Amino acid sequence: MLRNEFEQYLTQLLQPSQIKDFSPNGLQVQGSEEVNRIVTGVTATGALIDKAIALGADTLLVHHGYFWKGENQAITGMKYQRIKKLIDNNINLFAYHLPLDIHPELGNNAQLAKLLGIKVTGPLELGNPVSVGVQGELPFNIDGESFNQLISQKLNRQSLHISASSNKPIKTVAWCTGGGQGYIDLAAEQGIDAFISGEASEQTTHIAREMDIHFFAAGHHATERYGAKALGEHIVSELGLNVEFIDIDNPV
Repeated sequence: MLRNEFEQYLTQLLQPSQIKDFSPNGLQVQGSEEVNRIVTGVTATGALIDKAIALGADTLLVHHGYFWKGENQAITGMKYQRIKKLIDNNINLFAYHLPLDIHPELGNNAQLAKLLGIKVTGPLELGNPVSVGVQGELPFNIDGESFNQLISQKLNRQSLHISASSNKPIKTVAWCTGGGQGYIDLAAEQGIDAFISGEASEQTTHIAREMDIHFFAAGHHATERYGAKALGEHIVSELGLNVEFIDIDNPV
């Protein structure tokens, strides 16, 4: 498949123009004109690039790419080494950040809900069809500690649980994968029982306790493994290309 055809397909599928982002979505580093062997992963680290080279991949497709808003624009140091490896080995780098968080089927939020058995009921930002946060319901009531154990087991990473002040049972849940802890206020204001994200900030603890909402920090990387993997599986099914998901573990 030609590179421009592949990019057009991803653009139609993920609709990057529908949401403002912190980095460019789509082709970030140009490589092979032909796309045949793809490696997917969470972040375009040096280690993931090395894996792609070893597998003979012509394309790397990730959630976290390069050229973030506010970063130093100079291509030096670590950024230079990463980009040089891609160029020297004629590997395309495609990255989709928020579009891969919010996609209703393949996105990180949708995949996390599927993994935890949560039924999606709508956006967290009411009236916003491209809300980065989502809300839903569990099929049963569950106490905070048991839900924390379930999250930790499913993600294979110990989740941090800040209990609601009333230690109420959990039925309704809101979530935003990755660094979405700032949405906890919105979830609490809507009376939702629990909020899940990847990270926690100092103030998150106080908000959870004082606004009576359970909070779970399950890991930025751990909550965002599943969108890139699902996207790769979709590409295999729909386009028949060779795709392999590589998980470069990250404890954060």
